[in-house]
Amino acid sequence: MLRACSAILKPMRHIQLNVSEGTCHSAQDVDRVCTTLKQISRDWSSIGEEERSLCYKPILIELDKLYAEKNPSDVSVLVPGSGLGRLAFDIASKGFKCEGNEFSMHMLIVSNFIINKCFMKNQYKIYPYVDSWSNNLKFENQLRVVEFPDVSPQEFVERLSNFSMVAGDFLEVYNEESTFDCIVTCFFIDTAHNVIDYIEKIWMLLKEGGYWINLGPLLYHYSKIEGQMSIELSYEQIKRVIEKVGFKFMREEFGLETKYNSDDKSLLKYVYESIFFTVQRPSLICSK
Repeated sequence: MLRACSAILKPMRHIQLNVSEGTCHSAQDVDRVCTTLKQISRDWSSIGEEERSLCYKPILIELDKLYAEKNPSDVSVLVPGSGLGRLAFDIASKGFKCEGNEFSMHMLIVSNFIINKCFMKNQYKIYPYVDSWSNNLKFENQLRVVEFPDVSPQEFVERLSNFSMVAGDFLEVYNEESTFDCIVTCFFIDTAHNVIDYIEKIWMLLKEGGYWINLGPLLYHYSKIEGQMSIELSYEQIKRVIEKVGFKFMREEFGLETKYNSDDKSLLKYVYESIFFTVQRPSLICSK
């Protein structure tokens, strides 16, 4: 059983570590560790069930509808920016051939640990809010414990035979055309320096007739960061680019209330009004 599950993660490639010379524990690294701990709460604990329902459930339902008449094992799905791998895991648990892709070494190490090394439900405990000194109603809220994982990946070994995680930059790792039947992006497209690069890459990777499912806001990650290029298009502009590339819109919804690493006991809460769309890369036969 261990051998079968340990094969879930593919060998890591195209890994880049940006650590300051002579610095073992930079402030940036500490911040990433704290963020990763909160991400465990979101993706792999019962505390994050509400967030996952808001963000992942619409995508999972859409996948079931799009491929209702197909054997899921015949459908290849890519999830770039997969973080700790929960969405990709849930997709693979439905029987789809799913591949997650992640750039962050912190996320990759933890996803590997949870998926390949956790053998029981709620096997471990963390204190993800211990560094949160603001907006606490009670001191005890800061010290509360979170158990993970809320499911045992070992119970899904047979269904996860077609599940893998690939390390590296999405734009650099994937270069083969017409590789996937479906690409799922969740809170991802705004992580690009240039969102147009993502759109063109997704078009290239999809097979004819393939679908791109997206959910999330437009909180551009490199906005106002000195020395970093950031092209920040409005959604209307992004939609024009998507259509110009050749995609056909199949579904479009606005104002889906979603959260990201939200603390339900904090005095401060962020709610995103996310955009949810499904587009298709038409086949040559259909486009004629």
